Amino acid sequence: MQSVLTSQHYKKWRIAFLSTCLLLVVGYWFVTTSSVTADTWLRNKVEWPRTDFSKTTVDANEILSGGPPKDGIPAIDKPRFVTPQEANGWLDEKEPVIAVVINGQARSYPLQILIWHEIVNDEVGGIPISVTFCPLCNASIVFDRRVNGDVLDFGTTGKLRKSDMVMYDRQTESWWQQFTGKGIVGDYAGAELQQIPAGIIAFEDFKSAYPNGDVLSRKTGSSRPYGRNPYRGYDRIGDMPFLFDDPVDKRLPPMERVISVRNGEQQRIYPFSLFKGQPVINDEFGQPLVIFSKQGTLSVLDESDIANSRLIPSVTAFSRQLNGQTLNFQLVDGVLTDAETGSQWDLLGRAVRGPLRGQQLSPVDSGVYFAFAWLAFNPDTEIYGLDLIASP
Repeated sequence: MQSVLTSQHYKKWRIAFLSTCLLLVVGYWFVTTSSVTADTWLRNKVEWPRTDFSKTTVDANEILSGGPPKDGIPAIDKPRFVTPQEANGWLDEKEPVIAVVINGQARSYPLQILIWHEIVNDEVGGIPISVTFCPLCNASIVFDRRVNGDVLDFGTTGKLRKSDMVMYDRQTESWWQQFTGKGIVGDYAGAELQQIPAGIIAFEDFKSAYPNGDVLSRKTGSSRPYGRNPYRGYDRIGDMPFLFDDPVDKRLPPMERVISVRNGEQQRIYPFSLFKGQPVINDEFGQPLVIFSKQGTLSVLDESDIANSRLIPSVTAFSRQLNGQTLNFQLVDGVLTDAETGSQWDLLGRAVRGPLRGQQLSPVDSGVYFAFAWLAFNPDTEIYGLDLIASP
């Protein structure tokens, strides 16, 4: 009887002991984690006295210093422009530009300039926009910078989250995630900027389509070695991203470029490695769509001298529906052609020859990024052609 009681008391004591240990561990984790978060916000408050850190949608510990201080990478607030002919003297025909067309006004923003500034606050076609480029995520995104009737101006915080640039607006000094266009800290926490359709194409394709278009000038008010790449070799497909602590999605190499499309809350990405054997992809994703690709655009994240970098594809995405008809596209003698009318099209979705000449395909919600970044923010994304990539 004594031994039975002793055994029962021992079991109760052991359970109580283990429970106490567990509570201590959980309590320690909660206190230390809360303390780290509080300390992080406190340090930021010193540098950012106007930012309301009581309003946030993310964990403070996910936001890291990228090295430069606030505005250490200076945004361009008074952009100047030149003609394509004037840009010929310093911009290689194969260099990538962000092409934006709004209400008939066409402008291009060379990545050789954006790589040093990351943000251009501008107005195109009467719409105030911010043209943004995060080299670490290869994310070029254009935003309408109006929120609730107010026009915001954006700058760089010098901070990163998931290796992506964190911007701030100068009106409230709220912080914004460039990759998603969402406010994450401050008065605008939870707000979302509207994205403007844009594409990364070679300069030669922009000036062919828009010979009277504008090209962002090198006269930015800052002295930078435009044409040089400060991230030499960063886009090598087997490398790992900078200041990225999340688990890397193993379905694709982290630095594989992808183009994304959305259908409501669903997303699908198309890896660039597919386009070597399949330059045109006709697909269905909520609507009939087509992915165009064209080889021959210089990477800005390869060699130190961008003009000496390797060539990669330019990729764009459009709806295949036009005037009530669904078109099917193919490459005929190197020219994008629809099977229904035989019209020829350019990379910007414009019919340049044939019965449909002058017609314009509607761009779909899309963008080009590194795979690791897209999948970090959108882990449930479907990957098109993954079985083809995995095949020997």
